[in-house]
Amino acid sequence: MAEVLQISQLGNPVLRQIAQPVDNLHSSEMQRLIDRLMATLVQSNGVGIAAPQVAASVQLLIVASRPNPRYPNAPQMEPTVMVNPRLISHDEAQVKDWEGCLSIPGIRGLVPRYKEIEVEYFDRDGNPHRRVLTDFVARIFQHEADHLVGKVFLDRLESTHDIITDQEYLTRVLNQP
Repeated sequence: MAEVLQISQLGNPVLRQIAQPVDNLHSSEMQRLIDRLMATLVQSNGVGIAAPQVAASVQLLIVASRPNPRYPNAPQMEPTVMVNPRLISHDEAQVKDWEGCLSIPGIRGLVPRYKEIEVEYFDRDGNPHRRVLTDFVARIFQHEADHLVGKVFLDRLESTHDIITDQEYLTRVLNQP
């Protein structure tokens, strides 16, 4: 398995930078970064991760929804590598739901996001894709895409009253012991 990378924490300047487009996708360095990003995502029980979270300021993210200890009710999907992703369109409906972040451990926020979006991206082989994403998977994409423009979920909160701890989220919101 690929090396697991250290996750940059809130306050690290890389999380507030605008990520650069990937122009060397087929290089061994970029392919190794993709493998390491995937290994870091799996090891950390995330459902998504963006390259700036591992101190690589490039437009690369992975959406990988699956049930895990951090998101026990997440839908199952194959991990999807998205290079130079773009949000093409969205519906008008926004839904508020709880989000956490590997770069902001210990807390969750009630964040408004579009319920349905259309995105474009390249896969790790350079093939173009255009897809409609909905619900939780659309939320993951929007959360990770924010990292590519120097934003974190806290920037999207409507109120500081919409913040809770992970422990409170798991016990009160998900009703787990």
